Amino acid sequence: MTDQLDRFVAAAKMGRMTRRDFVGRTTAMGLSMGLASALYTKAAHAQAKKGGLIKVGMAGGESTNSLDPALAASEVPFVVNMTWGEMLVEVGPTGEIQMRIAEEVSSNAEATEWKFKIRSGVEFHDGKTVTADDVVATLKRHTDEKAQSGALGIVQGISEMSAEGDMVTLKLTAGNADLPFLMADYHLVIQPGGGVDNPAAGIGAGPYKVVVNEPGVRHGFEKFANYFDDSIGHADQTEIYVINDNTARVAALQSGQVHMMNRVDPKIAELLKNAPGVQVKHVAGRGHYVFIMHVDKPPFDNNDLRMALKLAINRQEMVDKILGGLGSIGNDFPINAAYPLFDDTIPQREYDAAAAAEAYKKSGHDGSPIILRTAPGAFPGAVEAAQLFQQTAAAAGIPLEIKREPDDGYWSNVWNVEPFCASYWGGRPVQDQMYSTAYLSTADWNDTKFKNAKFDELLLAARAELDQAKRKATYSEMAHIIRDEGGLILPMFNDFVDAVRDEVGGWEADPNGELMNGRGHVRCWLA
Repeated sequence: MTDQLDRFVAAAKMGRMTRRDFVGRTTAMGLSMGLASALYTKAAHAQAKKGGLIKVGMAGGESTNSLDPALAASEVPFVVNMTWGEMLVEVGPTGEIQMRIAEEVSSNAEATEWKFKIRSGVEFHDGKTVTADDVVATLKRHTDEKAQSGALGIVQGISEMSAEGDMVTLKLTAGNADLPFLMADYHLVIQPGGGVDNPAAGIGAGPYKVVVNEPGVRHGFEKFANYFDDSIGHADQTEIYVINDNTARVAALQSGQVHMMNRVDPKIAELLKNAPGVQVKHVAGRGHYVFIMHVDKPPFDNNDLRMALKLAINRQEMVDKILGGLGSIGNDFPINAAYPLFDDTIPQREYDAAAAAEAYKKSGHDGSPIILRTAPGAFPGAVEAAQLFQQTAAAAGIPLEIKREPDDGYWSNVWNVEPFCASYWGGRPVQDQMYSTAYLSTADWNDTKFKNAKFDELLLAARAELDQAKRKATYSEMAHIIRDEGGLILPMFNDFVDAVRDEVGGWEADPNGELMNGRGHVRCWLA
């Protein structure tokens, strides 16, 4: 076994084996997934070069962005926070929990009490040592509705938090076998004193310190000398440039002004593959492009109207024309086969103009224009997707009117504010987290304003259910409720499509999110 493991490690060092293959083969030999993943990381980064400046060109940034992790609602704030911040744990590319500020995680048999042992010697950028008290204070801040945290729905299930020595203990209102995955939520960056005094200070325990913060323009970072993990943070500096225009972002990559970019427009992905010095990277995951209706506001408080709109969209056409085939069709609930316990027997909703027209007539709508707001930055091809939707809705006699909004301010002025708009979600590692973040009645990011007591009851029951067959059945029932009663129109799940220059080393496919789940610039190096 030792000889075979040595060969696998050597192959990883030379870049001849992916993480997925390495983890698959070594776990078959008896290694735990966590240990296998850690071995791969160490081996793959053994040849990493240090130094230099890695520059990233990104869509998804606005002048209204904040360094407060609780408020991160679009891609640039997410990646910025993943640069200077650390969570207790994170989810690895093969779906395993990886230890970060916590070095051990355990629970009781009922999964109602969880313990996180805090790694010793981890420093914040201000020189203070990370303590269990900082962790508890951070989690408590996110339970405060005034914090407007995107993690509110996640932390509300914690009934008691305590710190003793290097141990954090969390007691839950009901058992939850997925709690470590919830603690990997990118809003839960551990901050000194929980960030209560100054949540937007940008002081964390991550690999880089904030030196420039110009929201909507540029974010600059320098290596934190006392960072605890030498397998991350290879460059001396890194910069993130907000370039929302697709053409300008591609031009910056091709000219070498940036080393990597997110959100390659699928329409040019094939063309960009042939550009000298550039590589297009794409991976299927849990991300989805959507149109969301507020079910508590007219005319979307009428389920017949909501159903008419759901039936009036051609999902396959959008996958073909908007994603260029780099994705799959959705079914009006936010879960696909990338999730554990996905129910693939739920009937696929199809475009049906006649049925849409019948539901529209039944709704009694007065025939006035139904305004759908969108912007180029809502998701790649969002304006074109809305126009396709308008055409197929018109065939059903539904008067859809498209209002194009500016990118700047979209995520603060339109999303979660206006009753019908385009949006996207990057997905979450487990179903409980996705549903808790966006569909639980009390979640701050419940962007369809969906409040259903039965759904909430099922969500809590699924958390506490340790029988996987019963849990799958509960999740299936929840999916039916969202699909048939909710305000979500989900036409497509998108691949994450990024691009990097040839001089970037260490890139790895990660289905958890764009740009290696927001860590591409801190995990890669310049060859």
